[in-house]
Amino acid sequence: MITSVQRALRLLEAVGGFLQGATAKQLARAAGLPLGTTYHLLRTLTHEGYLRRAEGRFFYGDSVDDIGRADDRQSERHDLRGRMEQLRDELGAAVYFALYQDGEIHVVDTAAGPGQPAVEPWADFRATAHAHAIGQCLLGQLPEDARRDHLARHPPAGLTPSTLTDESAILRRLSSLRPTMPVLERQEYALGTVCAAVPITVGAVVATMAVSLPVEQAARLTATAGQLRRSVGAMTPSFVL
Repeated sequence: MITSVQRALRLLEAVGGFLQGATAKQLARAAGLPLGTTYHLLRTLTHEGYLRRAEGRFFYGDSVDDIGRADDRQSERHDLRGRMEQLRDELGAAVYFALYQDGEIHVVDTAAGPGQPAVEPWADFRATAHAHAIGQCLLGQLPEDARRDHLARHPPAGLTPSTLTDESAILRRLSSLRPTMPVLERQEYALGTVCAAVPITVGAVVATMAVSLPVEQAARLTATAGQLRRSVGAMTPSFVL
């Protein structure tokens, strides 16, 4: 066990017992620590943002608030996972949730099952946004200069005979996408698979929920995409933050 960490945690716990903040001497007594050790730990905790000092008293700082918000985010992530699994069962398809962050595609989670297999990511999703429904949907939500920047960093490559590789044609297709309508993709990323993605915009978030089906079930792609769109529209913003 690391004694200094234990002592710092005891100090943080002690702060919670003083609604109006506490002095170093009060915290030393409450935590059962020598005053000199308490001063040293308080300086460190304040520097790192876990505490703040005002008029000689110590209060919880922003970093402690961040820990609390992290717990909320974990709860939201759990809710998202449960909703995705529910959608998987309702739609009979693998379900994906992805974000566009810091100039890249990020597949946050996938809900698949024995009867709803996920697409095998045989080519890097980040570098092949032009080819799959997730990437097309996310790029379609960006301004044109951001789309061009992405394609400049990840030049379009042919993955299957159906993949569109001409940059001008790709940009025209992205510009034609409607903000609330699903994006359909048929064997452009992987042979044997068809996909659909629904745009999600909450504030500055650029996100999508998507599904994939084996090509043998391609006839139900449009209807499944419509169901997905309606289901995503009923989801609260907490599922995408």
